[in-house]
Amino acid sequence: MRLKHITVNNFKNIAEASLDFSPSINCLLGNNGMGKSNLLDAIYYLSFARSFSGLQDSKLPRRGTDYMMLRGEYDRNGTHEELTAGLISGKRKSLKLGGKEYQRLSDHIGLFPAVLISPADADLITGTGEERRRFMDMVISQSDPVYLDHLIRFGRSLQQRNKMLHDRVVDHNLYLAVETAMSVSAHYIVSRRQRWIEELTPIFIELYSLIAGDDEIPSIKYRTHLTDGVTYESLLDNARRHDEAVGHTSVGPHRDDIDLELNDLPVRRAASQGQCKSFTIAMRLAQFEFLHRAANLTPLLLLDDIFDKLDATRVERIVSIVRDSSRFGQIFITDTNRDHLDSIMRLTATQYRMWNVDHGTFTQQ
Repeated sequence: MRLKHITVNNFKNIAEASLDFSPSINCLLGNNGMGKSNLLDAIYYLSFARSFSGLQDSKLPRRGTDYMMLRGEYDRNGTHEELTAGLISGKRKSLKLGGKEYQRLSDHIGLFPAVLISPADADLITGTGEERRRFMDMVISQSDPVYLDHLIRFGRSLQQRNKMLHDRVVDHNLYLAVETAMSVSAHYIVSRRQRWIEELTPIFIELYSLIAGDDEIPSIKYRTHLTDGVTYESLLDNARRHDEAVGHTSVGPHRDDIDLELNDLPVRRAASQGQCKSFTIAMRLAQFEFLHRAANLTPLLLLDDIFDKLDATRVERIVSIVRDSSRFGQIFITDTNRDHLDSIMRLTATQYRMWNVDHGTFTQQ
């Protein structure tokens, strides 16, 4: 899959932009705060119907305006597709494929896959379990719509149970009805996550070795309360008195985590900045490879200022990996350093396009 053209109106600091992209590498050059990442975010929004920055939709229109619009033209396995996303203040956002609006935004997830690598990925290591669960859920949902449906169902049932706990409901049958629904989804979620970790791990280890060498041994391990031979109903039943005391559900997929280790030690405590960054880049590239295999569709690869804090050897190794167009397809790179981008382009020896970005204006070089 490749993005041939994008039109942007009033998205963050971009008043208006219309860009035709190279099918290989596209570079965005400019100082911090000029709009490079905002263009990547516009591309990301078309894939996920949300901003990777975490901003609410109401905050996305350019200051002083009350609407934003994005339009992308894609070549999706030989078929021309057009996506449009629109938002008017005070109204529900609109996402259309070929002029037809989605009835459920969840139906869109996975159809136009994209993988973003950015400085915010450090949160996968230093952040809470919520960050790592979000990573798992985002990747698996793009390849398994049943998983996404179970996530939504579990979330709704979890809210119901938490409200019952907060309101001190004592009706056992009511708890039983809600917990039965939770259990069905919980078992699917956990089993799918376990299988995903098994599929992702060998890809991740190979990529980390290509970036960092063979002297470092990384690992990713899934940690859950719902182990073999344990039912979710029994976990909830055993935790009932504690949950009533604290007013929320303390066990389940919403509390699971991933243990990230390097040479059998937690990455957050034992790794250098360069090792941490290599770890998260390898995780994201493994995510890319997983989605590519699962969907038989090459995702877009968005690289947002990823070379900071990496030595020259690791930068060269990463570029050597991603320059394989048969494996990674279309790439979008942001950087503040023209010499840096020029050296990367010399290493890739492939066609590319470069834009200078200045206060939301894009000028092709």
